[in-house]
Amino acid sequence: MKSMTCYAQACDLYAPLEAQIRDYLRRDSARWGIHFLDLGSRAAFGVNPQLPIPQASTVKVPIVLYVNCLVAWGRLRWTDRVAYDPETDYRGGAGALQFSAREDSKYSLRLLTNLAITLSDNVAKAMLVRYLGADNIIAFMAGLGASEPHVAGDDPTTAADMTLYLDALLKFQQQCPGLGCRMLDDLANTMWNEGLPARLPPDIVVAHKEGDITGVSDDVGIVFASHPYILSILSEGQEDIEAGFGRIADISRLVYYYQESVSCYLR
Repeated sequence: MKSMTCYAQACDLYAPLEAQIRDYLRRDSARWGIHFLDLGSRAAFGVNPQLPIPQASTVKVPIVLYVNCLVAWGRLRWTDRVAYDPETDYRGGAGALQFSAREDSKYSLRLLTNLAITLSDNVAKAMLVRYLGADNIIAFMAGLGASEPHVAGDDPTTAADMTLYLDALLKFQQQCPGLGCRMLDDLANTMWNEGLPARLPPDIVVAHKEGDITGVSDDVGIVFASHPYILSILSEGQEDIEAGFGRIADISRLVYYYQESVSCYLR
């Protein structure tokens, strides 16, 4: 009973922050899905956390996590190589492989997962989905508890689902420190940092994944503040994608400084 009371008190602690975020978004025409989880108290809150919004490249997080799990389980090896098939794997947009890959070029799983996260490489993601099997990835997502398990970037996810994936990554890191830390390091060293980390102090590590398609600005990640937390922010209906990331950065800043202000109440 005491733990339930402590959890309720922790959730109440975030009511003013939720109100601040709702007030910030009150006049915004985009559709927003936001979910926050304090990793110490496990207190959580959301603004439309179950709202389906296109996942864009944030989907690369559970895909790469699945590869890591398969390696940990001994079903795959990092040195396993995947041959590029231009008929099925070519994608434009983000990434370097669209320019360098040639028919039957082979890439290790380690390289493909690194490129999918750090450069958001769309060819690497397509190769991983083909190699792993979309149905297998979807089953993995559903097994984690996702309500919207999909692999295409224009398919929906929810902010709550993205928090589930990131929380699963942290649990995986505890069980397999080497593999988990390497994935977190990739997420902390991505090419794009316009959202969650943009307006935080430069010494704060943010392991995150941005994603955007037409009208969509998304960013989800783990903020290693003095009291770490997960923050998943999805948005749809953005007239200006960069402005959308600016709003994500504003919300992230609100959350960070609020978390610091209540740190004396957190364990």
